[in-house]
Amino acid sequence: MSIRTPRALVLATVALAAAVVVPAATAQAKDSPQGNFAVTVNGTTYDPAPGKDVKLKDAAVTGRISVRGVHVGFDIDPATLGVYDYTLTGAADPERMVTRPTVVFASKVPVLTPAQIGPAAQVRIKELKIKDDDATVVLGVTGGTMKFQAKDFAQGGIFQQEPEFGSDVEIVHTLGPELFYFTNEFTGKINFGDGRDPVTAAASSAGYHEMLLGKDSPQVATKLYQDGSVTRWSVASGGRMGGVLGEDAIELSQGATNCTSQCQAQNRIRGSLPVPPLPVDPTPLGG
Repeated sequence: MSIRTPRALVLATVALAAAVVVPAATAQAKDSPQGNFAVTVNGTTYDPAPGKDVKLKDAAVTGRISVRGVHVGFDIDPATLGVYDYTLTGAADPERMVTRPTVVFASKVPVLTPAQIGPAAQVRIKELKIKDDDATVVLGVTGGTMKFQAKDFAQGGIFQQEPEFGSDVEIVHTLGPELFYFTNEFTGKINFGDGRDPVTAAASSAGYHEMLLGKDSPQVATKLYQDGSVTRWSVASGGRMGGVLGEDAIELSQGATNCTSQCQAQNRIRGSLPVPPLPVDPTPLGG
C-alpha cells in the first residue's frame, strides 16, 4: 500500500517546544502510584487497598472483563481475546492530554481461528494481578494465551498485548472515532493523534492540555497494512503490541529489541532521549 505524502506541517513555535518538555519532577512522579485500577470479572469487582494487591489464578470467566482506572479504562472480551474501547478518562493530572473521556482505540483484536480459541466455556483466567496503578490479565484458551498489561497513567508506555500461540498472530488496531494515523514530519515515523493544537487547546487550573499523541509500539511484529484509522500487525509468538502516549511517543529511541522471552524493552524513557516538537495540525494518512 502506498501512503500519500502529507501536506507540509506547520512548524512548531518556540512556545510549543517549551510546552512539550515535561518537568523532571513530574516525570519522576510516574514512579509513584497515580492511578487505581479496579477489575470486574464475572460480576465481582476486585479493587485492592493502596499498597496491597489482588491475585486470581485458574478461574473460569464468562462475559467481558472490565478494567477501570483513574486515567484509563477498557474491556477485554474472552470470546475474541480482544480489547475494546481503550479510553483516556481526562481526569485531572499535569500530564493529561484530554479533558473529557476519549476513546483512543475502538478495538485491538487478534485474528484467531475457532480452533485456536476453543469453546467459550474453556476460556480461563490463568493470572489476574492488580496493584495500585498496575493490572495484568492472562487469558488461556485451547490454542495458547493472551497477556494484557496496563498502567493507570495519563501518558507513557501504558499498555501492551502479548500473544503466545506458537505461531504468528495478526492483531488489528482500530482507532477511536476522533483519532487518525499520520506521518510525523519531525521524526518520519507514524504517530496517531487527534490533531488539536497544544498551544491553543483549552487548559485548566488542574493541569495543562496537550494534543493527544501516541504510537503503536511493536516488538517482534511486522506491519501488514495501514490506513488513516486501521493498522494490521503480524506478531510473533512471545512478541508484543504496545501502546505509547504523550512525550514518549516522539522520543528518538532505537525501538524495542528483537526479543520473545524475558524481554527488557522499556517504553517509558523519561526524557533521556531527544524530543522533537509536537506536530501541529497534522494530515491523516491518505488525507
